[in-house]
Amino acid sequence: MSQVTRRELFPGVWLRTVHTGKFKSAYLSLTLLTPLDRETAGANALLPSLLRRGTAAHPDLESLSAALDELYGGAIEPAVRKRGETQCVGFAASFLDDAYALEGERILEPAAALLGELLLDPCTQDGCFRPDYTEGEKQNLMDRIRAQINDKRTYATQRLTQEMCRYEAFGVDKLGEEAQVAALTPEKLWARYQSLLREAQVELYYCGSADPDRVAQALRAALEKLPVNEARTAPGCDVRLSAGPEPIVAEESMEVTQGKLALGFRTGGVTCWEEDFPALYLCTAVFGGTTLSKLFMNVREKLSLCYYASATLEKMKGLVLVSSGIEFDKYQTARDEILAQLEAVRRGEIEDWELEGSRRTLISACRAALDDQGRQEDFWLGQTAAGLEEGPEEFAARLEGVTREQVAAAAGKLELDTIYFLKGKEG
Repeated sequence: MSQVTRRELFPGVWLRTVHTGKFKSAYLSLTLLTPLDRETAGANALLPSLLRRGTAAHPDLESLSAALDELYGGAIEPAVRKRGETQCVGFAASFLDDAYALEGERILEPAAALLGELLLDPCTQDGCFRPDYTEGEKQNLMDRIRAQINDKRTYATQRLTQEMCRYEAFGVDKLGEEAQVAALTPEKLWARYQSLLREAQVELYYCGSADPDRVAQALRAALEKLPVNEARTAPGCDVRLSAGPEPIVAEESMEVTQGKLALGFRTGGVTCWEEDFPALYLCTAVFGGTTLSKLFMNVREKLSLCYYASATLEKMKGLVLVSSGIEFDKYQTARDEILAQLEAVRRGEIEDWELEGSRRTLISACRAALDDQGRQEDFWLGQTAAGLEEGPEEFAARLEGVTREQVAAAAGKLELDTIYFLKGKEG
């Protein structure tokens, strides 16, 4: 049985521990939470990879690899995520749990120390980041930004949110924009790095067999050089209550063989902080969140209007996003049918197998998160960004009580806000 605790190590520096003997590895992450902003997103996204290039004591990748090898082949990877309108940047580490060390060595302390070293003691030149490391990681990040267009399904959803949230922070890509990344210099990055160290809320996470007090002691020692700031607070998230009077329609043409139709809905202000959020969560699943959903079973399987059709929920922002792949000439038909399936949910036309199948799928996913350290860490990061403490089991229990009528009521609040269609050059 896992025990989850959270404590403040320094002002605005928090540690969540999942004390469990379930895994042979231990998982440790360090995340800086900062407002998602167009002006700083690129620099923030670049920093974890740049810091991972080397420290003062381990100035290159070879030296860092040697240090990780001493931790039974541990791994520390840069991480850039987006939760609501919060950009989450930092590192995720995995290493052998102390309980399985061959000679009883303590692995937690040197792993925590190395994580702190990566954050607080980077390899520098002339008082800022090395130019060669900076240029190399800039190119890597710009390549990642450019490569996003290669996955047209993901790209269409990204473009939908950009159009839908054009004047909202949520419309900013977690990796930033290529032009802004290209303009970054070692000096500009160093200034941004110092700002993050001073201002960002710091979230630490540990999952393993070590006693929580010991974990806290190890991480306090690792981060003792972090600037003290009583004003560190988690970013917020603005929520628009309703869509505009008419849906925004955006079209784009590319050399593609399959159209991508994406629809964005506002949830009427229902987010993860609202009492009826579990009903909205289950509503999204019934509509398009599982292989038993109306979009999958009817629009894809029965009517063959889509190659795929699914719906996802942005819990902090109050958005339901529908993604589908269609023939170019099926645009209107597919669009109308997707909306017709939503209307069916609104009317409560939900079969028992649809409701219960979706409920069981969601509850299984909640519990499955407990069996994977990375998924569990990602879940708790999302909860932290939202300021929530409800665990997967507690949320699963709330899902159990959602009725058909509540699902229909949640669907009734959805308002179509934006339509994005990616079509072929000749379409």
